Amino acid sequence: MGVDPGSRCTGFGVIVMDGRTPQYVSSGVVKAEQGEAAPRLRTIFAGLQEVIQTYQPTEFAIEQVFVHHNPNSAIKLGQARGAAIAATFAHDLEIFEYSARQIKQSVVGYGNAAKEQVQTMVVSLLKLNAVPQADAADALACALCHSHNLR
Repeated sequence: MGVDPGSRCTGFGVIVMDGRTPQYVSSGVVKAEQGEAAPRLRTIFAGLQEVIQTYQPTEFAIEQVFVHHNPNSAIKLGQARGAAIAATFAHDLEIFEYSARQIKQSVVGYGNAAKEQVQTMVVSLLKLNAVPQADAADALACALCHSHNLR
């Protein structure tokens, strides 16, 4: 299972490895309403717990926090990551972390790839019929990155 954490939209993507070939299982977005942080974090936690209970992943890959210019945004993203990681504890999942650059490099072959390039490669690698929403595609890319690192 891959996760692209966000304080308002947290993407998730579930794949299974069929030998060396990744197979799509599910993806989507946990959307948290605007407002206070605690209810948003609770929504992320509960939403990902539901995904974990439904699909029973054995491993959990999550994108690391990227701090650019706005420390406030980094704090909110860190809180969302914390809620996402905490959702795994009751299920005893092994947690793996990857930088955005590692994920893009693994899936697109270029560490500074645009979101649209990531979406295109996710569709291609998983043989999807439609382009997933950007946050879900990023989460699937995280899961794909993890699967590539296992080989």
